[in-house]
Amino acid sequence: MGMSETLKAISDPVRRDILEMLKTGKKSAGEIAEKFNLTGATVSYHLSQLKKADLIAESKYKNFIYYELNASVFEEVLTWIYSLGGKKDEEN
Repeated sequence: MGMSETLKAISDPVRRDILEMLKTGKKSAGEIAEKFNLTGATVSYHLSQLKKADLIAESKYKNFIYYELNASVFEEVLTWIYSLGGKKDEEN
């Protein structure tokens, strides 16, 4: 997934809230959904967008799907953002 897709995925406040939730560890789709006043289908859509952007990973255990952060993508985004700052001129 490219940088523009990643930035688009995190531009939505609900998706950012989901990412915040996942900072503390894996959560099931049900645990995520109960924190929002949204339909299950809407939460599922947001999760699919985050997964498509490779910002989260899913794992299945019995009848549950668990989601967790994919930290490597965040490292790539931060590296790119820091690179925009350029290098300081050592002579000044």
